[in-house]
Amino acid sequence: MNSTLTSLVAYVAAASLLTITPGLDTALVLRTAAGGSSRKAALAGLGVVTGCLVWALVVALGLGALLAASKFAYTILRWAGAAYLLCIGYKMLRYPRRVYVTASESDEAQGAAFVTGALTNLLNPKVGIFYVSFLPQFVPANVSVGPYVVLLGAIHAMLGLIWFGSLIMATRPLAAWLKKPAIVQACDRLTGGVFVAFGLSLALESRRS
Repeated sequence: MNSTLTSLVAYVAAASLLTITPGLDTALVLRTAAGGSSRKAALAGLGVVTGCLVWALVVALGLGALLAASKFAYTILRWAGAAYLLCIGYKMLRYPRRVYVTASESDEAQGAAFVTGALTNLLNPKVGIFYVSFLPQFVPANVSVGPYVVLLGAIHAMLGLIWFGSLIMATRPLAAWLKKPAIVQACDRLTGGVFVAFGLSLALESRRS
């Protein structure tokens, strides 16, 4: 087995574990699937993986190293991300929905799901720093670094789409139960709490060395 194939196999295994680990992205997609249409949840997941692809491009272009090295750049992005997560989380906690949104929801609402997924990822500097430290470990010595990093980012995005699709399908048998107002409200409050917790963690975190 050549070095490139070996690195890809190792990367797929590691990225798969990373993808299915419960976190902010999973909470967002599950909440959207529980309280909205499958299409809206899929768009939220697509937004998340789009953010992954953008971070991979940033790392491939070498800008990720700047984020890792610059305290100012990291701090600005960290505070912007924390403010966004806290704002979204507060709205979910303060104004939880009690109505299940049907598949006929507006294009604007579906577009908002994509934007929320993308910004949740893009405004989190931890994702950028993680990509800077994680992806290069799987780049063989005999390949061009930039294109290969983009390939790794695309693989991670594909794994994310598969995982989010599985989560959305898993909620379908529970559709009738998930439409209950109390359940919709509980899902919003639970996800809002997760967003607030992540936002506070991001705001209070000391810059990693």
